[in-house]
Amino acid sequence: MSQDTSVSQTAERLRAQLRRYNYQYYVLDEPTVPDAEYDRLFQQLKSLETDNPELITDDSPTQRVGDVPLAAFGQVSHEMPMLSLDNAFDADDMRAFNKRLKDRLELLDSELEYACEPKLDGIAVSLLYEDGKLVRGATRGDGSTGENITQNVRTINSIPLRLLGEGYPRRLEVRGEIYMPKAGFEKLNELALSRGDKPFVNPRNAAAGSLRQLDSRITASRPLEMCCYSVGIVEGDLADTHTGVLQQLSGWGFKINPEMRAVNGVAGCMEYFADLSERREALPYDIDGIVFKVNELRTQQRLGFVSRAPRWAIAHKFPAQEEITEVKAIEFQVGRTGAITPVARLEPVFVGGVTVSNATLHNMDEVERLGVRAGDSVIIRRAGDVIPQIVSVVSERRPEGTKPVVMPDTCPVCDSAVMRLEDEAVARCTGGLSCAAQRKEALKHYISRKAMDIDGLGEKLIDGLVERELVHSPADLYHLKHLQLSKMERMGDKSAVNVLNSIDASKQTELPRFIYALGIREVGEATARTLAMHFGSLEAVQAADEEMLQQTPDVGPVVARYILSFFRQPHNLEVIQAIRDAGVSWSNIEVSEQTVPLDGQTWVLTGTLEQLTRNEAKQRLQNLGAKVAGSVSKKTSYVVAGAAAGSKLEKAESLGIDVLDEAQLIERLTELEG
Repeated sequence: MSQDTSVSQTAERLRAQLRRYNYQYYVLDEPTVPDAEYDRLFQQLKSLETDNPELITDDSPTQRVGDVPLAAFGQVSHEMPMLSLDNAFDADDMRAFNKRLKDRLELLDSELEYACEPKLDGIAVSLLYEDGKLVRGATRGDGSTGENITQNVRTINSIPLRLLGEGYPRRLEVRGEIYMPKAGFEKLNELALSRGDKPFVNPRNAAAGSLRQLDSRITASRPLEMCCYSVGIVEGDLADTHTGVLQQLSGWGFKINPEMRAVNGVAGCMEYFADLSERREALPYDIDGIVFKVNELRTQQRLGFVSRAPRWAIAHKFPAQEEITEVKAIEFQVGRTGAITPVARLEPVFVGGVTVSNATLHNMDEVERLGVRAGDSVIIRRAGDVIPQIVSVVSERRPEGTKPVVMPDTCPVCDSAVMRLEDEAVARCTGGLSCAAQRKEALKHYISRKAMDIDGLGEKLIDGLVERELVHSPADLYHLKHLQLSKMERMGDKSAVNVLNSIDASKQTELPRFIYALGIREVGEATARTLAMHFGSLEAVQAADEEMLQQTPDVGPVVARYILSFFRQPHNLEVIQAIRDAGVSWSNIEVSEQTVPLDGQTWVLTGTLEQLTRNEAKQRLQNLGAKVAGSVSKKTSYVVAGAAAGSKLEKAESLGIDVLDEAQLIERLTELEG
C-alpha cells in the first residue's frame, strides 16, 4: 500500500468518525466523546488536509460547522452563514493569532483592541426581528441550514418578543447562546430523579434537549436563558464596534454577558483569560473558554473570513474538563464508617488542570447505572476542585471479554461479611470493632461520654495511638503502659497517669453503656438501653435470633439485621472477649415486667425544664422502659412541655396528645419508680 493511499484512508476514517460524533452531538444531543477528543481528531484531519489539499472534500467536517438538522422541525436557510470559530489552546496560540492579524493589517507598533466574552456552553441560535417583532428563531444546524424553533424560543423570558426603545434596524438578526444556569440544571435533575426519570448529563445537554422539544409547553417549563453575542443580517445602522453593538442590543431588550470587556492587545486578552479562569467555578453558568474578537467592525471587514471561521475572532479554550481514558481496574475501598465504595483505577489522564488516575463510583447503584466495567473507555469530568467522576461509558470502544462488576461478599480489609439492605444504596463492612479501616472511628465512639466515658483520651490521642500501632481494637486500651502514653505528643507523666486512671475506672460500667459502646449500626443510646432491659445480659442479646430481637421495643427488622450481623462476626466476638478478659465488667439486669412500666410508650421532651436537666428526665424515662423521641407524631404517648415550648407543643395539641408539665412529670416518675 502506498503512503498516499494510507493518508487518504486515514483522512476518510477521521471524516467518518467526526461525522458520527457531529450527528450524536448536534442532532441526537447524545455526545459519546468529550469535546477534547473531538478537537484532537478535528485538528488531526485539518493538518492532513493542509498538508494534502487534494484530500479536501466539500462535505469534510473542516468545511462545515455541524450536521443536518432534524426533519421533525421545519428548515431555515441562514442568509448569512453561522460560522464556527478557530480555537486557541494556550498563550502561544493566542500570540500567533494576534501576530497573524497584525501582519495582515500591516500594524507594526500599535495594538489591536479586542472584545472579550465568556464562551457559554449552550446552543447557538439565530433570532430574526422585522420592524421590532420576533418573526423567527432557528438553530445553527450545519451553519447554512438550521431548524425552525420559533415556538420554543418564544417561551424563553430573556428573549424579547418585541424590541424595546427605538432606533433599531427594520430587519435585524440577533445571534446568541441559549443555555441553562447551574442552579436551574440542578433543580431539573432533582425533579427528574424524584420522578424516576434519567437525569441530564450536563447543563448543555439539558439546554439542547429542552430547546428541541416538539411540544413548546415542555420548553416553557425548563429554566432556559439566552445571551446574545453578535448580529447577522442587518438592514439599518449599528454602532462601529462589537461592544457598542452589544450595548445597543442590551438597550433593545436583550441579555448580554456582564463579563464582557474591551482590552488592548494580546496582553490584555491573557489578563482577562487568567481572571475568568480563577472565577470560572463561581459563575452561575458553565463556560468552556473565552471568545476574543477584534472590536472595530471596519477592521473585521478588512480581515474577512476563511472557509469556516472569521479571521478576526478566536475561542481560547480552558483546559478540558472532560477527557476520555481507560478503566484499568475497579477496586473496593472501605471508609471510616464501614461504607464500601467502588473506585475506578484509570489510565492517567490530564483533565481540569490536573492528572487524574482514580475516580469514585460512589456505590453499586451508580456502577449499574453507568454500566462501567474494567477495560472500558470512559469520559471523565473534573470541574474546578470537584472530585473526578465518570460521566459515561463509550460503549462502542468496549473490548471483548469484559465482565460486570460484582460487590465482594467479604470486606477487602478485614474479611468480615459485607451487608447491604434492600432500601440502601451503600454496602457496609460488619466488622466494626476489628476492621482496620474503621479503627479510629470505632475507638472514638467506644471512649465517648455516653459510651465507656474514658476521660482524657481525645481524638488526637486516639489518632496518634492508632498511627503508632499501639492500639488496634478497644481491648488494647486496657493494656497501654505509662511509658507509651507519656511519649505521645502533648502528653506528660501527669497526663499519662490521668488517662490510665480513667481507663481503669471504665472497667466498671453498665450493660446499656457497653452495648452502645460497641458501635453497632443504628443502635443508639436509647436502643442499647432497651436491649439491655429486654434481655438482661449481653449473652442473651448475642444469642437472640431476628424474631426475638424484633420483639424488643424500638427494634425493627432493619436494626435487628444489623445486630444479628454484628454478633455473627467472629472478629467482633473476639474483641468483646478480649475486652472482658482485660477486666471490663457490668451487672446483668433482672428482666421483669414490673421493671418497665412505660414499655411501648413514646415520650417527647420540649422546652426548658427547671428542676431536672433534659438528660436526667430522658434517663429516668428510659429506665422505666419508655422511648424518648425528638419529634411528635401520631405514635407519641406523652409530651412534656417545659418553659418556652414551641412547635412540638402546638403539634401535640393539634393531634390530641396528652401534655404534662414538669411537675406532673416528676410526680409520675416518682410514683412509678417507688
